[in-house]
Amino acid sequence: MRRRQQPPLPKRHGLDPARLRLPEDGDWATIRDHLVERLPRVDPARIDALLREGGIVDLDGPIAPDAAYVPGGAVWFHRDLPDETEVPFEIGIVHRDENILVIDKPHFLSTIPRGQHILQTALVRLRRELELPDLVPAHRLDRVTAGLILFIVNPAVRGAYQTMFHKRTVHKEYEAIARFDPELELPRTVISRIIKERQVLRAFEEPGEPNAETHIELLEQRDGLGRYRLRPKTGRTHQLRLHMNSLGIPILGDDFYPDLTDKPVEDFTRPLQLLAAALEFTDPISRQPRRFETGRTLQAWHDPEGWAAGPTPGGDQL
Repeated sequence: MRRRQQPPLPKRHGLDPARLRLPEDGDWATIRDHLVERLPRVDPARIDALLREGGIVDLDGPIAPDAAYVPGGAVWFHRDLPDETEVPFEIGIVHRDENILVIDKPHFLSTIPRGQHILQTALVRLRRELELPDLVPAHRLDRVTAGLILFIVNPAVRGAYQTMFHKRTVHKEYEAIARFDPELELPRTVISRIIKERQVLRAFEEPGEPNAETHIELLEQRDGLGRYRLRPKTGRTHQLRLHMNSLGIPILGDDFYPDLTDKPVEDFTRPLQLLAAALEFTDPISRQPRRFETGRTLQAWHDPEGWAAGPTPGGDQL
């Protein structure tokens, strides 16, 4: 297997530098000219500043502002960070050993850097706070979903744990709060075909060969609300939210289904009432059975008025 090339720049904020490979063909006179065309969202003046400061490098070191274009070469640099609103909720630590870290993620915190969420992500915060620069997630949760995520501490065993999730040998349980419908027959297994297109926010269901399966059961109900256990067999984007919505009981706080709501990223009110509650698997290294459970509860169940008003720092209750 081809080894990954080590970046010539150190991590910053727990993040590797961006790497750009220079095309073999092209008529750019300088690397600077190529970067200006390659990165249209970056002000050319900012590219010039990075070059002057030595912030864009190749394997030999900083690139001069007038350095000639090198077909097939590569350059590295740290992208400028977006302005981010701090996510004021704690990350719970459920388990840590030499190989893995299991966390209890709060609502509103992305798992990994993406788009406008960089420093305010579970991965970057954990790398910095726990001094674990090689930490990577074995799987992900949506930003608005709370609960358990397994991270891999030891790079030597990364493939073994990631393979569990790829092969779907990890048993996952979720809890959700939604409207109670006395006429809805539960438990039941929902099977459908879910499609998620690039650059489109919402996924959708369509006719065709099924690719998504969720077992749904009612745990208890009171005051017009139900507490549900969801056991997904597959892991399509927004699968649980779509399947609950298809039954006519969308999850409380869902800003995507049935209707798309434009909610500002700094709005921490009415979090989606979906919780990754349990992870269970046979450890691929020790061969011992493992089960981890969340310490969180969903606020709309035990404090519906507080949920409607918005969470306090710390998120839903631990």
